Amino acid sequence: MSDAQTQIPVTVLTGYLGAGKTTLLNRILSENHGKRYAVIVNEFGEIGIDNDLIVESDEEIYEMNNGCVCCTVRGDLIRVVEGLMRRPGRFDAIVVETTGLADPVPVAQTFFMDDDVRSKTKLDAVVALVDAKHLPLRLKDSKEAEDQIAFADVVVLNKTDLVTPEELEKVEATIRAINPAARIHRTQRAGVALGEVLDRGAFDLSRALENDPHFLEAHDHDHDHDHDHHDRDGHDHHHHHDHASDIHDVTVKSVSLRGGEMDPKKFFPWIEKVTQMEGPNILRLKGIIALKGDDDRYVLQGVHMILEGDHQRAWKDGEKHESRLVFIGRDLDADRLRKSFEACQVA
Repeated sequence: MSDAQTQIPVTVLTGYLGAGKTTLLNRILSENHGKRYAVIVNEFGEIGIDNDLIVESDEEIYEMNNGCVCCTVRGDLIRVVEGLMRRPGRFDAIVVETTGLADPVPVAQTFFMDDDVRSKTKLDAVVALVDAKHLPLRLKDSKEAEDQIAFADVVVLNKTDLVTPEELEKVEATIRAINPAARIHRTQRAGVALGEVLDRGAFDLSRALENDPHFLEAHDHDHDHDHDHHDRDGHDHHHHHDHASDIHDVTVKSVSLRGGEMDPKKFFPWIEKVTQMEGPNILRLKGIIALKGDDDRYVLQGVHMILEGDHQRAWKDGEKHESRLVFIGRDLDADRLRKSFEACQVA
């Protein structure tokens, strides 16, 4: 079996206290979904699992009667994951909950970088739960709320029943302004189908692109005026970028670049340099690059200064060889990025 088949998908769940994480985790641990999930939480007590659901527990791991287990991180996340992997009976997936204030980046980096953990697990998606009513306040008083959205692959916009349709549109426009690439699910009482949150393959860019070939195109603000587009859930998003300018407090923004074929001798040194110099400001970076003389699409993804790229698949006949790159971060000089990116194109 190859690594990919034996690696267990890991979902990192972020979101503020009160956003609905506990509700979602309780559903995973109690619903009869026929899967075995391992849930890693910071404080077991905070979740308040119903004792009737617990079949057995040792000091660190509680086993539920639906086959799932729950354990707490005491100390090192890597150690907990390794402990789980040694347990008899495989898990379908692992969910790691980060506390409300925590920065999801180090948790994601653990799964993105640590070789030992990586051979057994793979980062599947970063999911942010957002409280529709309180998000505007959170963004005013906390950088973390913004980072959680910027870093997410999937945003669960919860408690939508507590806001007016206009407020909801505005909150969604804010989320889009921070992170144009995330899938957004509107929910009440964290009632998202677990399949939309777990085992999405959203962090794996190749898989995300197979599931959604327009992944990097859907929200390219520069081109919004040319054509209205509907994303898969039928919402029409072309008008949203107009409100993005109302959001004065948002410091994270995305820069979407589009170009032709790139000269590998220019492009790779450039992207290395950008990530080294701007690394702390770049939360996520995703791209599909057309390289001169290469028949395959090159897929690139980054977290801060860690950059990873790979050939994905051959360009299909008639497919336009164009390069697209999206940066999500703070204090990014969009003009400079655009000019220097375009300078890497084949003349």
